[in-house]
Amino acid sequence: MHAVTNKRAMDYEFAKSPEAGNTMPVADGVHWLRMPLPFALAHINLWLLEDGDAWTIVDTGVATEDSRSVWLQTFASCMQGRDPSRVIVSHLHPDHAGGAGWLTARFDIPLWMSREEYLLCRVLVADTGRLAPEAGDRFYKGAGFPPEALQNYHKIFGFFGKYVAPLPESYRRIRDGDRVAVGGNSWEVIVGRGHSPEHACLFNAEQNLLISGDQLLPTISSNVSVYPTEPAADPLGEWLVSLAELKNRVPEDVLVLPAHGKPFRGAHERLDELIGGHMSSLDLLAGFCREPRRAVDAFPVLFKRDIDQNNLIMATGESIAHLNYLLSRGVLEVETDRHGVQWYRSA
Repeated sequence: MHAVTNKRAMDYEFAKSPEAGNTMPVADGVHWLRMPLPFALAHINLWLLEDGDAWTIVDTGVATEDSRSVWLQTFASCMQGRDPSRVIVSHLHPDHAGGAGWLTARFDIPLWMSREEYLLCRVLVADTGRLAPEAGDRFYKGAGFPPEALQNYHKIFGFFGKYVAPLPESYRRIRDGDRVAVGGNSWEVIVGRGHSPEHACLFNAEQNLLISGDQLLPTISSNVSVYPTEPAADPLGEWLVSLAELKNRVPEDVLVLPAHGKPFRGAHERLDELIGGHMSSLDLLAGFCREPRRAVDAFPVLFKRDIDQNNLIMATGESIAHLNYLLSRGVLEVETDRHGVQWYRSA
């Protein structure tokens, strides 16, 4: 949700997108399924790869009746009665991993996923029904939350599991640099960090395709947040390193198949834009903190949109990610007052 939006005309590969719940081919043996989502971001792009007499599914949508209805329609239409043989999940977020448990159980097929994403997803699903921990209260109070915002945090804690079916008890681990054979093609796993712990992109050099998940999007920047479980984390540092590494591993003219938006070319320029946008925001934030500031005070510097109860948790996590980046590099220092509120200012 950070305000690194695209400032140029994108080189989109296709004039139109499939309607929600429908598919269209984007390359030989590669099909684009647009799945509806019950969020402000109203769709996710999923990818169906022909794999001999079967299919490989990449990402799944959320675990809702609407999503399952779309899958049943897709099995009968695009997939032409050929069953999937595996599900590959790029990362743990509900729009990507939510339906994985249902799909793998329905067809008795394996889940392929990176280790950190698989384990953290299971932990977050297990939080469903639990009370919010004291560590969460301490974290958000430190960020500057008023009592009503803390009450809302308690209300939505454990919400993750509402949209994620329980994952299977076993999985197939994928790592950076692995090569996954699908239908005679080789897809290289490229891991990125920052948006999530071990996000797996898939690069097909023969067809010059990159299934980028949320690691590279055409018009918005993915959320990069700090959470109460690791309050001193530096995900923005990991994110910026990952974007630079991705630029070194894929060609400029690769066709990017993103999780949101439309397939596009111009990956290097877009990666430079994302890196530059964050660096500009960090410069502004450093100047803003010449006077002591709380995490919630930084919202006008980082975001163009209004922040309310619907996006406060996400905005706070991203604000702290930027502050932690500057803290870890000695640009800022932080003090905690007697009420537990953290104040950041220039070192």
